[in-house]
Amino acid sequence: MPFVPHTDQDCARMLETLGVACVDALFDEIPEALRVSEPLDVLPALDEMSLWRLMQERAEKDRIKLSFLGAGAYEHYIPAAVWDIVGRGEFMTAYTPYQAEASQGTLQVTYEFQTMMCRLTGMAVSNASLYDGASALAEAILMSVRANRKNKTGPVLVPENVHPFYRQTCETLVRAQGVVLETIPCDRRSGLISMDHLQRYEQHGDEKAPVPTAVVISQPNFFGGIENPDALTDWAHERGAIVIAVVNPISLALLKPPGEWGKAGADIVVGEGQALGMPLSSGGPYFGFMCSTKALMRQMPGRIIGRTVDQSGRHGFVLTLQAREQHIRRAKATSNICTNQGLAVTAATLYMSLLGSTGLRSVALRCHQRLKELLSFCQTTPGVTPFFTGAAVFHETVLRLPVSAEAVCARLSQSGILAGLPLQQLYPQIPGSEFGLLVCTTEKHTSEDLHRFGAALAQAISAQASDAQASDA
Repeated sequence: MPFVPHTDQDCARMLETLGVACVDALFDEIPEALRVSEPLDVLPALDEMSLWRLMQERAEKDRIKLSFLGAGAYEHYIPAAVWDIVGRGEFMTAYTPYQAEASQGTLQVTYEFQTMMCRLTGMAVSNASLYDGASALAEAILMSVRANRKNKTGPVLVPENVHPFYRQTCETLVRAQGVVLETIPCDRRSGLISMDHLQRYEQHGDEKAPVPTAVVISQPNFFGGIENPDALTDWAHERGAIVIAVVNPISLALLKPPGEWGKAGADIVVGEGQALGMPLSSGGPYFGFMCSTKALMRQMPGRIIGRTVDQSGRHGFVLTLQAREQHIRRAKATSNICTNQGLAVTAATLYMSLLGSTGLRSVALRCHQRLKELLSFCQTTPGVTPFFTGAAVFHETVLRLPVSAEAVCARLSQSGILAGLPLQQLYPQIPGSEFGLLVCTTEKHTSEDLHRFGAALAQAISAQASDAQASDA
């Protein structure tokens, strides 16, 4: 449909009908202190040709020949068929499937996605996606408060090794609703959650300990380490807390699914689905997933697709358990999530369908093997060692360099290599973080890529050390 702007005559007729003098009068309820008093400092308008040139120039800056950056966004190989199919009009332009009789294809794809996510996570129920992994965790925290009937006012324990952006998002979304988030420090040697740091929540004699409402467990954690979820899950359940798992879906092809953690399994599972068929594309698209036990399904936000039988005995798919504000009294709704990431979910469904369980496991194994190779190459350089010790890793880990990690990254970027994430940028509180470099490998990295990175890293460290000596002299 073409865009037809309102003419001055249209606006004048509208104002006359409403009985107001000007458009500004329509916004008189906005306090003066919140209004912009000066014109916005924006660039002058560009014609179409100039705009395309500007966008091409900016796109060129994103070209990286070789990347080892992970930190929540991962470059996996995507079979060509995935986006060829997703690009079809039936999927690309489809909107909310409110009319089930006209949306069976869209509904079935989403239903299949839910089924796959339940099998991957070992959980009973999945929703039809959320905005991204960070907001999915925030929604899971709110869900845990609603679901924990015995303890709605206790703190939600969020370990320090949960992705910092996820923790920031949770702070933004749940603090205003009275939810108390408490950060649990990670062990400085291993980078894992330490049971010692949970002693504060243990009962000691007559001293009353705070009882947590929920406990978040990231698997793998932000540093790439693999936690001991069985002990943590049982510890939380023994205190009546809801267990929220934050997982990398690719890793679940190798690791124990959250539904099997401890004696009873996790209660809620969330994560970022970008690794399941989404290109990085300068920051998107992303989508969050959420699964839960059957007992908590009525507290789950967002959409759930169900399978049913009509009056003629034919199987069909419908939206079900819609506890959103469009379908229920606002005060009773679980959330106001109106739009899921349907197109991204479709791509993820196709990705998992094409790979199957065997293919997904092969991808996960290659990711892990590539990291082992990378570590063997890097540690031949004097002074390069693991930053954390005593923890198994999946396809991401932190290296300790003998010189500044930020300086090394800057040198490698000149050769078209995105070396990773300097740890100090997000964890300045960890001693020695200025020497920490978070690196990641996927199945797309070849042995030649790893050799090149190892050699370039050694050269950058040597050059940086020489420059430091010269400046000292």
